[in-house]
Amino acid sequence: MWGYVTGTKTKPSVPQTENFDMLFDAWETDNSMVITWINNSITQSIGMQLAKYDTTKEVWNHLERLYTQSNFAKQYQLEYDIRALQQNDQSIQDFYAAMSDSWDQLALTKSKELKDFEP
Repeated sequence: MWGYVTGTKTKPSVPQTENFDMLFDAWETDNSMVITWINNSITQSIGMQLAKYDTTKEVWNHLERLYTQSNFAKQYQLEYDIRALQQNDQSIQDFYAAMSDSWDQLALTKSKELKDFEP
């Protein structure tokens, strides 16, 4: 199914080919199934943004743009929040989860170009 995400499994486009209806129905079913898997893995508010896309590749590209863009203001805010984070009356598990979430978000703001230079 990864081919739907990468775009290598494309929608059949030539109606004159043999078995076109069967190929098109199979593609549409699989494409919809992968989009459903993605929607079941994200929050409802993000899922609402994806409703305008018809293909899994379009959905994936939108999510990629949304979560992998380098944003220095967002990086600064996350770094500030990490430095300010305190356990206070939270359990160690809750504090660790909050800290991990912030670090994960910060990692997503790194640009691809910067990641390529890591040792």
